[in-house]
Amino acid sequence: MNTLHHDTASGLAYRIRPANGNASARLFLLHGVGGNETNLLSLADTLSDRFELIFVRGPLTLGPAQHAWFEVRFTPEGPVIHAEQADASRLRLRALVRSLRESDAGAAVPALMAGFSQGGILSASVALTSPDDVAGFAILSGRILPEIEPHLASREQLARLSAFIAHGEHDDKLRIAFAEHADAWLTRLGVPHALHRYPIGHALSADVVRDFSQWLDARVAIDASGRAHA
Repeated sequence: MNTLHHDTASGLAYRIRPANGNASARLFLLHGVGGNETNLLSLADTLSDRFELIFVRGPLTLGPAQHAWFEVRFTPEGPVIHAEQADASRLRLRALVRSLRESDAGAAVPALMAGFSQGGILSASVALTSPDDVAGFAILSGRILPEIEPHLASREQLARLSAFIAHGEHDDKLRIAFAEHADAWLTRLGVPHALHRYPIGHALSADVVRDFSQWLDARVAIDASGRAHA
């Protein structure tokens, strides 16, 4: 995980924790605004070693070791985003997923995407618009952007997705109402999902990581040959 890789197709930088043996799935992990790809490296110690983990760096540079997927302002009325940047990051992430899949040389594994805060937002954006590329997604203290509605995949495609939502009841950055809205929207879209609430703020906790890990394990079944079925 010490090596920073650069993908020419997407222009994104990332680090890899290889799977132990044949990978059961490729999990893309996305950091929040102002962070970087190293923020979620600790998850490597808690997630199954049968997953190949891809820690992706946001394309926008805010400062030294500070990156983002799009610019955002927090106002009393709620967050105001740079929608064009968010959509550009969505397309870049989709390109990265496809680029790494092409490098599998016929042994493609299911792709999953998850992230914290802004990273969770992008995870939902990619999966809900490109479910053929990403089979499942997790929003950890994030939300679903209403701006993606014109790009949503068909209900038939969305029904094959799976989603995990984790949110703190005391989140002062993105209120719990955003998780409730995501829950309701996914229900209307027919996306199988689970919503988990925690007595925390805008953060990850041991309970969140435990439940997220269990959701991941349930998404991918591994048979005796090591092949995966999402």
